[in-house]
Amino acid sequence: MNTAGHPEATTRRGLELTPFRGLRYDPDRVGSLAAVTSPPYDVVVRPDGLQHLQSADPHNIVRLILPEAATPTARNAQAADTLRRWLTDGILTPDPEPGLYVYEQHDGNGMLQRGLIGALRVSDPTEGVVLPHEDVMPHIVADRADLMRATSANLEPLLLTYRGNGPAAATTEVVERTAEKPPLLATTTEDGFSHRLWSVTDPGDVARIQSDLAHRQALIADGHHRWATYCLLRAEHPSPSPWDYGLVLLVDTARYPLRVRAIHRLLHGLPVADALAALDGWFRVRRLDAPLTEALAALGDAASAGNAFLLAGDGAFHLVDRPDPDLLSRTVPTDRPTAWRTLDATVLHATLLAHVWHIPEDSPTHIAYIHDASATVTKAERDGGTAVLMHPVREEVVRDLARQGVTMPRKSTSFGPKPASGLVLRVLDI
Repeated sequence: MNTAGHPEATTRRGLELTPFRGLRYDPDRVGSLAAVTSPPYDVVVRPDGLQHLQSADPHNIVRLILPEAATPTARNAQAADTLRRWLTDGILTPDPEPGLYVYEQHDGNGMLQRGLIGALRVSDPTEGVVLPHEDVMPHIVADRADLMRATSANLEPLLLTYRGNGPAAATTEVVERTAEKPPLLATTTEDGFSHRLWSVTDPGDVARIQSDLAHRQALIADGHHRWATYCLLRAEHPSPSPWDYGLVLLVDTARYPLRVRAIHRLLHGLPVADALAALDGWFRVRRLDAPLTEALAALGDAASAGNAFLLAGDGAFHLVDRPDPDLLSRTVPTDRPTAWRTLDATVLHATLLAHVWHIPEDSPTHIAYIHDASATVTKAERDGGTAVLMHPVREEVVRDLARQGVTMPRKSTSFGPKPASGLVLRVLDI
């Protein structure tokens, strides 16, 4: 029985993380648990990334989160059919009872992250319970909504963060104590991260966690489009219903700080020479004949003094900084806090894309958003476009703007490590 969606849930404030019957791969029915996992749907960035994951195992989760077919309708129908077949064949099996799940990621180099996976009540934005910090693109929300409707499932958790009260907090105590037990599963993915998962089913532990989280506020670290999808689907279904909840990973960043990286842009159809020519007189441009690591270090130095970007795609790197103040005053909106107006992403979208390069930011035919700097450069060189490499924003800036109700330009940040997709799923009718 699905425990999410009881009437009193709609009257509570704060974070309400609810147990659910997780759907997991039967390790005896797949080659390996690592081979059936995937990065989140929007992080499959290698040129052969989709094919690589599909070939890793015939049951890789990518066949559900990024199905391949001729049309969107056919893709979603294919995902739904595949999910039903895997359930019937026992490839995916539901856990015997509802629970919350402690999830651990460890890279062997000092990065250890633990959090809780559960079904979180989808709150109205006016409640200020879950804070977005980026805008979303409607066509992506529509795509994810169609997939969730077709499968009646949350196929991968989004990543939320909150600030706890240190090791003495009840949630932390349960998480740490649970992580001392044998896990439900353990695997190491090809990126070097080890993953472990435990279930929390004891009613007392669940109640302590829920009480601890009941008055807390969360920041969306990764998954703005999926959260917007949850909100859309909740509005479509009369409450109470399983759509009142969405699958999340909730991490206490006071205990386990996340890494914040930039998301880069690939501008299709804009050769580097043309991009640089348009900057003449508006920005300082310096050519860097250096490897990527050194070029990114130079970008970091320049970004500490003001807006800076790194352009690539022609075999070299071009450091772009010192924008003309008059240009910024004419192009950057003045009705937002100073911290927002001075973001690199703000200047990129409001000034460079809109007024210098005349590129519509909401068009996937013009712009691709890529998490990996090297992959962005490789694709730009291959396709004749321009890679725009960004410097990451500090987490405290993100959180402060979110608390003010100010969203950053879309795809401004990349928090991580991101949860692997495929370790635990939520099907709404189980």
